[in-house]
Amino acid sequence: MRVVTFFLVGLAVHVVFFLSIFDIYFTSPLVHGMTPQKVSLAPPASRIVLLVADGLRADSLFSLLPNGSSRAPYLRSVMEDRGTWGVSHTHVPTESRPGHVALIAGFYEDVSAVAKGWKENPVEFDSVFNESRHTWSWGSPDILPMFAKGASGDHVYTHTYPAVEEDFASTDASRLDTWVFTQVKAFFQSARSNSSLKDILQEDQNVFFLHLLGIDTNGHAHRPQSREYQENIGLVDSGVEELVSVIEDFYHHDGRTAYVFTSDHGMTNWGSHGAGHASETLTPLVAWGAGVQVAQRPLEPQQYTDGYQQDWHLEKFRRVDVNQGMLPLLYLDNSGRFKAESMYTNAMQMLEQFKVQQYESILFEYVEPSSQITLCKSMITEALEGLVYYHTYDRFFLGCSVVLGFVGWTSYVVLLILKTHASLRRPPGLIPSQTLTRLCVCVTVVISVFLVIQKSPLTYYIYCLLPVPIWYSLELVIFKVRVSSAFRPIDLKCCLCCPQVVSFFHRAMLTVGLAALSLWPILTGIYSQMLHVAVCAYVPTLTHSSLEQKQGLPLINQVISWTTLASSMVVPLLSSTRLFHRLLSVFLSLSATFLLLSTGSEALFPPMLSWLMFVWINMEQEAMQAQGTSSRQELSTMDFADNIDITRIRQLKLDDIRRSYFFVFFIITAFFGTGNIASINSFDPASVYCFLTVFNPFIMGGLMMWKVIIPFVIVMCTFETIQVTTQLSSRSLFLIVLVISDLMALVSHFLLANSVLCPCGFSSVGSISHYVIVMSMTIFLMLLSVATHILTSCRLTAWRRRKSHFP
Repeated sequence: MRVVTFFLVGLAVHVVFFLSIFDIYFTSPLVHGMTPQKVSLAPPASRIVLLVADGLRADSLFSLLPNGSSRAPYLRSVMEDRGTWGVSHTHVPTESRPGHVALIAGFYEDVSAVAKGWKENPVEFDSVFNESRHTWSWGSPDILPMFAKGASGDHVYTHTYPAVEEDFASTDASRLDTWVFTQVKAFFQSARSNSSLKDILQEDQNVFFLHLLGIDTNGHAHRPQSREYQENIGLVDSGVEELVSVIEDFYHHDGRTAYVFTSDHGMTNWGSHGAGHASETLTPLVAWGAGVQVAQRPLEPQQYTDGYQQDWHLEKFRRVDVNQGMLPLLYLDNSGRFKAESMYTNAMQMLEQFKVQQYESILFEYVEPSSQITLCKSMITEALEGLVYYHTYDRFFLGCSVVLGFVGWTSYVVLLILKTHASLRRPPGLIPSQTLTRLCVCVTVVISVFLVIQKSPLTYYIYCLLPVPIWYSLELVIFKVRVSSAFRPIDLKCCLCCPQVVSFFHRAMLTVGLAALSLWPILTGIYSQMLHVAVCAYVPTLTHSSLEQKQGLPLINQVISWTTLASSMVVPLLSSTRLFHRLLSVFLSLSATFLLLSTGSEALFPPMLSWLMFVWINMEQEAMQAQGTSSRQELSTMDFADNIDITRIRQLKLDDIRRSYFFVFFIITAFFGTGNIASINSFDPASVYCFLTVFNPFIMGGLMMWKVIIPFVIVMCTFETIQVTTQLSSRSLFLIVLVISDLMALVSHFLLANSVLCPCGFSSVGSISHYVIVMSMTIFLMLLSVATHILTSCRLTAWRRRKSHFP
């Protein structure tokens, strides 16, 4: 019962520590309660046409073909003659919804949208569509409904194709864009004979939004360098040209239509997006029409650090990049007064947000337009800095509370280990328990009063008050330690220095560690065996061959894949609980599933990891025999069911700390070994093509997550085997693992606190991910240990067998 209580308390503590960073570093960027601001002068355009080519990279549009021509000749002519162009710098996560929210609503996506799979609006937000008189949109059913749902009234109209059309195995994904252009042309054609619709279209403040998904789909299916991706760009270019002609003819070339062509995110060379690589964050921006500045020659050499300017051969035309927060005046073609008024409104928008955060007002006196623009830019910059300051105001205070809890919990676990495996006696002079209780109550009251005065949310009470019971429990178990020679604190400190943290920044550290481990059997005279895991590559090979020929996903392949996935955790339970047979069954079942989720040489990782795990088992067994602590027993004769209940608990030794250390090292190796970070940070549907090809973020995300889990299960089963073969205390051994993991998490927390973060935290997703990985690993291992215990020691009987006197 005490073990179960400790497990539940430890799980709760780590969940709190894990969730704390979302309140400290990953908070919402939205500020509510501002007074709306509006330019008093008449706008230069009556309507705007927004075209978003989903997944289009900046270099894919701007770069020239080997013969010197452009794959998008119409947009190229706009950039060189009658429009302004630049690069839009998107932010992590580079997914469709966050990109569109930034484009249409003007802020970085609220972080709580992640938990809803980018499908729902987690908070209310305003958008260009909501402020328009009417908005008509055409495109994907995954993007358009979110802006219609968030709009007030019924003035946002959406026209989407069926979700089943978003098929990565489609013979021609560009038909998604053709559908959009066809629908828009038919819409304007019907308006000619529909007087009521025609009257509505003649009103001002109308928006037309075209979401073009074909480029993104072809990029995922065929990669950005493919013929399909490049030709899709040409199709979009010709479609835009024809669309502009249709709209201009409908409005009789009144010069009141503005056009903006851009992208929500880019794409890597291997067809994924979601992280922060330049190929994912640099997107094209081309604007032309009413109120937009025509192409200008740069007055001086343009300085850009991305290195693409020369490759694009656009250095003769002024490039205007955009970021969030400040109005890009160089895109506007209007009077100085209009620019000054627009800049003033921009500044007041930012100041309104700052006032909500700070509750102070700033006076602004009218001056000449040129001076006003300069003053407004300064005010906007200061307002942005102020927003960041107040948005991150509580980070240091909460961070200290979490660190204090971390240190207390880790010390408590270490003392539990020493209390069980060392000679201990309570030292004199400790604080009496009654005095300690009163002190903790007083600290709790002081912290609570402080939080009440600050009007802090409920989660702040948890983060700040959790260290109190932890340190109270720690004081109750403090003992003076007299440790045996087999278990010295100095050795423990040397072993727990946690260089594994370095592997998050330098993956070569894993190679160094594995190379060192490979020398150990040779240096100690222990030679190991190699287990060859053979799996059939027929299904993924046939699937990718069929997709390349654009014949779709074969039904038989889909049935085999889902059947293999469903049976992967059941089939091992039908096998014998003999150590060798059970491990072999587990490894083969998981490797078969992993192979179906692989896209290349990464499929070799589970067999190699399994071989390494068998080497580790043999090494530990040989080490125990060499020390004379146990007799040699063949793996094929050992049984999980017979050895899982250890009645004799021996004292911990330094070798046991090494085993825990190796376990943590192998866990990190399992996570990074297959490039699983890319599977989490970036979206690459190619991994799940054996299961489905129609876009479904929840199913695809679940399959990718299972791919990440498989190496963990292999290592956990091996760790279970080590405990059985070496007759270790599983509780004590796991406590050592917990200490190592918590120290790694503490180091990651300090690194996170010292990193530069944007207000919403998304730009530092890499720094946050290190902490999330370590904390998730700790929580996940606590839960997975129970699952692997069942996977190794339990057995299902499909039918009743006759009693036999033979094994």
